[in-house]
This record gives sequence, structure tokens and C-alpha cells, in this order.
Amino acid sequence: MLAKRLAVLVMPVLFLVASAGAQANQISITAGRAFVSTQTILNSTAFDRDIHFGNEEMVEFNYGRLLKTHGIFGLFAELPVGIYPRMDVHSFQGQTPKDIGALFVTPSVRLNFFPGDSVTPWVSAGGGYGRFRQAPVLTYDVPNPGPTGTNTGVVQFGAGLDVWVWHRWGARLEARDFYSGAPDLNVDTGRSRQHNYYVGLGVVHRF
Repeated sequence: MLAKRLAVLVMPVLFLVASAGAQANQISITAGRAFVSTQTILNSTAFDRDIHFGNEEMVEFNYGRLLKTHGIFGLFAELPVGIYPRMDVHSFQGQTPKDIGALFVTPSVRLNFFPGDSVTPWVSAGGGYGRFRQAPVLTYDVPNPGPTGTNTGVVQFGAGLDVWVWHRWGARLEARDFYSGAPDLNVDTGRSRQHNYYVGLGVVHRF
């Protein structure tokens, strides 16, 4: 089932790649931190009703293909894949999973400014598929009675800066928001969606 979902998401990007002809390819990998805002448990009488998320490590892989240039603009099809394997979750009541993990696959379009220059800012938008993993135990190591996996749709918005420092190699600074459905935390926060912010730094290669 997962393979079928990914195939449906990736095929439009491959179609755009095939139709682009002999254009520039880019691959990148960045690493940084993921941030999820504190959430509040509704109708709780506990001293601390908040759910706190750790600011954990995250990586993002990306393949991009130049589709068209016009003046100072370059239009790319891209496939961002973001992963944070483990993010600590804590609630005073102990009803939430001990940690969560996430995978986001979001075919997107990216608009680069001054694509032929050594310094290239860009913005990106797209959408696709996300998968959350919930820990099999709760905050205080009690077995988790809820589901340990959640599928969701994801909308992606991003911005970044590529600096080409040596031949076809460059540095990439990026920030993205993977706006997804909420993982199953076993409590009512009144939220059906959440922002998964990512800030990362890495390398980009064009060929």
C-alpha cells in the first residue's frame, strides 16, 4: 500500500522530468532541526495541560529538475523527502506516546531567482504524503493502547538559498513547513493538523 501511494505521488514529477528535455539536474541533502509547537490538551484538569515536543534532528533529501528559464527566473520540479526518525513527546498526564517519527514525501515546484548565478534564492510549494510513527509506549513507559502509525496528506512550503562555491557543488540553506495532519496522540487537542517546521544546511550538486 505504501509503495502504491508513493508511486502515485512520484509519477507526476517523473512526467515533468521526462518532458523537460536536456535540462539541469540537482540533488541535495541537508540536515538540521525539526520544530513542532506546544499543544494543549482540552478538558484536562492537570497542573500542566501542555504537550511538549523536542526539537530533534531531521534530514531532507531532494531531487530537482530544471523545467524552464525566463529572465531572472528558473522553474524546477522537485521531490523533497523529509525525515525525523524520533521526536520526544512529553505530557504531565503521561497519556501521549513517548516519541513520534515522521516521513514526508512532497512533489513540488520550485522557483529560483537568478538560476545561473553563484547565489540563488528560491521558494517552493507542493504537497504529498506523510507517515507518522507513534511509540509503542507512553510518556512513563506504559504500553500505548492507541495506534502506532498514522497516514496523512501534507502541504509543503519552503524557501532557501543556494550558494555555488566550487564548479557544480554548492551549499544549501533551507527552511520548510511540512503542514500535515496530526499524529494520533491519544488525547484531544482540538487540532486536526500541525506544522512541522524544518531548518537545515547541507550540500547541493548539479549535473
